[in-house]
Amino acid sequence: MKNIKSAIFAATAITVSAFALSGCATKDFVNEQVAAEDAKVQANQSQTQTALNQHDQHLNQLDKSTKDALDRATAAGKLAEGKFLYEMVLSDDSVKFPLDSSKLSPEAQQRLTDFAEKLKTDNRNVYLEIQGHTDSTGKDAANQRLGEERAEAVRLFMNQHGVPLNRMSTISYGKADPVAENKTKAGRAQNRRVVLIVMS
Repeated sequence: MKNIKSAIFAATAITVSAFALSGCATKDFVNEQVAAEDAKVQANQSQTQTALNQHDQHLNQLDKSTKDALDRATAAGKLAEGKFLYEMVLSDDSVKFPLDSSKLSPEAQQRLTDFAEKLKTDNRNVYLEIQGHTDSTGKDAANQRLGEERAEAVRLFMNQHGVPLNRMSTISYGKADPVAENKTKAGRAQNRRVVLIVMS
């Protein structure tokens, strides 16, 4: 009888130990799983924060681009409403726009500097429409781009000499509005030009 009780006691002890060991193993397994999930959550939070930061930067860039576009649209609107005062023409026969180039020659820079000084002396709140033109040499798309580049070069130069960007607007006519025949060298030289329209 003693042997039977001892055997039952031993079996019970073994069973309890097995359950205890099994409980420890289950607890370790759960801890490992929780730690793995925590790591995933932290990684996701880090990726989400990075994405949010990139999104914020993108919005800031859009805000600046939108403001620039709004300033230019406002200037264009003022120009549309403005009253024509006078114009100044920079053409190849006087300031030498190189063929297929928007680089301002020293002569062009001097004329623009004098023009900016005149605007300051007049002390009037004027608006400028800067029109870029080309001769008929080359493709339409290239001429449209070149006209814009020439007008933009003048706009930036005028800004460096004190004319606010929001008081200037650029437009490219490409080869669409010639003032002379494109059949002659002299005519093409006159067509390669930038016209500054001054409006009140």
